[in-house]
Amino acid sequence: MMERVSEVRDQLGVAPTCDAFGIARASFYRWHDQERGERGAMRGRRSPRRLTEWERSEVLAVLRDLSYVDLSPGQVVARLLDEERYLCSERTMYRILSECGEVRERRDQLRHPAYQKPELLATGPNEVWSWDITKLRGPAKWTYYYLYVILDLFSRYVVGWMVAEREAGVLARRLIAETIERQGITPGKLTIHADRGPSMRSKPVAMLLSDLGVVKSHSRPYCASDNPYSESQFKTMKYRPEFPDRFGSVQDARSFGGVFFPWYNTEHYHSGLGWMTPHDVHFGLCEAKRRLRAAVLAEAYAKTPERFVRGMPKPAELPKEVWINKPMTEAENRSTVGSRQIEISRPERNMEVVLDGVTEIGVGLA
Repeated sequence: MMERVSEVRDQLGVAPTCDAFGIARASFYRWHDQERGERGAMRGRRSPRRLTEWERSEVLAVLRDLSYVDLSPGQVVARLLDEERYLCSERTMYRILSECGEVRERRDQLRHPAYQKPELLATGPNEVWSWDITKLRGPAKWTYYYLYVILDLFSRYVVGWMVAEREAGVLARRLIAETIERQGITPGKLTIHADRGPSMRSKPVAMLLSDLGVVKSHSRPYCASDNPYSESQFKTMKYRPEFPDRFGSVQDARSFGGVFFPWYNTEHYHSGLGWMTPHDVHFGLCEAKRRLRAAVLAEAYAKTPERFVRGMPKPAELPKEVWINKPMTEAENRSTVGSRQIEISRPERNMEVVLDGVTEIGVGLA
């Protein structure tokens, strides 16, 4: 039957043939595909160009040899040619590896351990601090000064800072110790978070935090989002119009910090703090200011209520908690499975650190 249909199809075409025999075109194509598959199976004999089993085993032995195990097939072929040997093509090597389930990353690469994501919560001042170091360009190319900044996570208040001519764990230790003493931190009440820079992981800093009963926390490697508040504070500083392209000297950099940080703490209204200053939040002055703002808004509403189409205006809410990497709720996890402070009018004191005969001077904030 199918042979007869095929003969007529060659003369009239598929549609007229199917109409003449009274069969559906889908049936014709199904029979045609089955016949073609049977012919293909008959033709599926072993290729004369195929490697013998001994040759396949020799290729696998070379690919698994310690001298070649971390090389890609293309590199293996090139090295064998330099050794005046040829086993097979690069594509054949890939085919053999695929048949053995060994198509993967062959290079010998360092595998980093799985780091736990830091999850830190602050519900008040002096519970979690974040600190970091940024470079300030000096007067000449490849010269830098190093700005150390310690930031309170809840209030964004800069509790301590220092400008030095080098980055060193001893300097960081001195700054942290001075800042903890000024803030009156008791053992077991504070967590200090930082990235994984050399000073942050240095032995002097680790020993100091252990002696003072301070919990230390570190960001994951190459993950700037694990320390967002320090990064944001640095951006605020470097985008100020008075921030220079280069500092003429280390004293020039310290003078800039002596002006910027009091402004940041006492005059900078922070959007994340309900438009309060870090000073107000750090020292508990924001509730009184919020009541004052509410009274002013209520008075304005009483005078011209028609201008407030959404009703009585209210001041921005104050923060109740601040997170670094807030854990997602169970519902949020399910939805993402398929997608992927005291007013500072003057520097409190100068800090002087003598290190290997070099005097480093920085300004700490009270």
